[in-house]
Amino acid sequence: MADLKMPEINYVIVAGNLTKDPIFRQTTNNTPVVNFSIASNRKYKDSSNQWQEDVCYVGIVAWNKLAESCRDRLKKGSAVLVDGELQSRSWKSDEGHNRSIVEIKARRIQFLNKRSKINGENGLGIEEEVDLISEEDNSIGYTEDSFDKFLSSEESDLIKE
Repeated sequence: MADLKMPEINYVIVAGNLTKDPIFRQTTNNTPVVNFSIASNRKYKDSSNQWQEDVCYVGIVAWNKLAESCRDRLKKGSAVLVDGELQSRSWKSDEGHNRSIVEIKARRIQFLNKRSKINGENGLGIEEEVDLISEEDNSIGYTEDSFDKFLSSEESDLIKE
């Protein structure tokens, strides 16, 4: 059994709403980075068949063009679907205490809030879009579907309630 090698898998998908406005900074070599937290809600029925809700708060970090897109497009309450990997980091606080955190390093972020564009001279047509921002290609792709494709039929029913 000692020869068995564990696969190196570190993949996370989570959806939620920003708990505060994103914090944008640049490193000493001018690399953009943004940090924010999301609240991801889970609804379930308890032993007495009553609906309950549990909230999980998750820290997110994004780099480069992805960070700039987050700075420009996100604010407190924005809905996002984040795809990335878990990472941990440690530091010393100003008081000299050792601190550590586990957060998601984002690879892709899908902005779930719809944006409106006014079309035509009379300003009547409205076009809605959902943006998918990716670390790999650093570009914005447009899609007409939402994160619903990641949900089971039971989870989809919960969202509709």
